Order: sequence, then structure tokens, then C-alpha cells
Amino acid sequence: MDKRVVHVVTNVDHYEDGAPTGLWLSELTHAWDHFAERGLDQRIISPVGGRSPLEPRALKWPLLDRSANAWLRDPRQMARLETTQRPEDIDPLDCDVLFFTGGHGVMWDFPDSPGLQTLTRAVWERGGIVAAVCHGYCALLNTRLTTGRLLVMDRMVTGFSWAEEVLAGVAGRMPYNAEAEMRRRGAIYLKGLLPFGPHVVADGLLVTGQNPGSAKATAHKVTALLDKAA
Repeated sequence: MDKRVVHVVTNVDHYEDGAPTGLWLSELTHAWDHFAERGLDQRIISPVGGRSPLEPRALKWPLLDRSANAWLRDPRQMARLETTQRPEDIDPLDCDVLFFTGGHGVMWDFPDSPGLQTLTRAVWERGGIVAAVCHGYCALLNTRLTTGRLLVMDRMVTGFSWAEEVLAGVAGRMPYNAEAEMRRRGAIYLKGLLPFGPHVVADGLLVTGQNPGSAKATAHKVTALLDKAA
């Protein structure tokens, strides 16, 4: 399958109180592994390029699974997270899938990144797939199309819910309620019946997964759309 996927990761390594955060590694690796099996070309970018830090909580049992652990043990893969490209380095014509990963760090650097907004708009308007997992949907909060309309307005989306923030014990550190902000922008926010369970929502070429456990299913939905378009 001669298609190209661009993964987007965070550059932010701490909460406002100084506690460490960053990329939730398995949200990248589960998708990467699936796309690799399908033979897709893959690249990684971040809002400003360079290093993407890792969320420490995701690197401990039982959250550190085989897929993420394999990345930690592979110097070549880890080097990818030290040398990410910038959005400006990507030609939208060479991006069939834009895949936003999560981790709480993205809440700070995804929503108002001019580079990410420009790339997202270009990929979307040329008929590419825009996908996000967990907090990755924060990248879509303020992205407008050339018409001025918000990309998410009147579209079905999911992402890490406020209930999950509370259950995870991190609600007090959040700069905003992402679920509520999505609703405020006119998105049709949907979530699974049970917190932390896999849940994927597809609205045309917009594909979103609710939480870390949804990364693999989100990637599978993306490739199903690519197959359908082939």
C-alpha cells in the first residue's frame, strides 16, 4: 500500500506544576506497528520539531505493553523521538493520513500551533484522513477550514473524557476540559459506555479514538478507509 502516514507528537514535558508528562508511547507504537504491517510509509512530526518527551506513567507496569517496550529497547526507534520534523517540513500532498497521538502534553502545544493547523487544513481539504487518539483530539479544537468553519463543527468525535481525567487522578492538573471544549465548538462528542475501554468514532475521513486503549482500533479504522478509497 503506497500511502504515507504522518504521526504528530508533543514537545511538552511537564504540567504547569512542574510534574513530568509527554507522549503516551503506546498510542504511537500501536498505530505505528499496524501501519508498518500494512507497508505504509511513516514519519513523525511535532509542533516545533526535535525531541518528544515520554509520559513516565505510561512506561510502568501494567501500562507498558509489548509494543511500547519494544520501542524503548530499540535505539533506532527512540532516535525518531529525538529528531522529529516540523509541520512545515511536510508537503500536504505527501500526507495521506495525519495521525495525532496523545499524552497530556499535547493539551498545551497542539491546539494553537499555526503549523499544525495549516497542515491539518491542507490534508483535510485535499481529501486526506485526519485521525486522533486520546488527547490528540485537542489538535482539532481550533483548526479552521478555508471557509472559516471549524473542522469539528457538527462532526462526531471522541477523545479522552472528563470522567477519565477524574478517574485517572489528573483532573486538577488540566488546563481545560477538552470534552467540554469540543462540545462548545459544536462538535458532537461521543464516548464509550465504560471508561478506558476501546472506543472509535468515524465521521467520514475524521477518525478519533477515546483513550490509549483505542489506538490500535483507530489505526485499523484508518486502514479500512484507505482500502475503501483504493
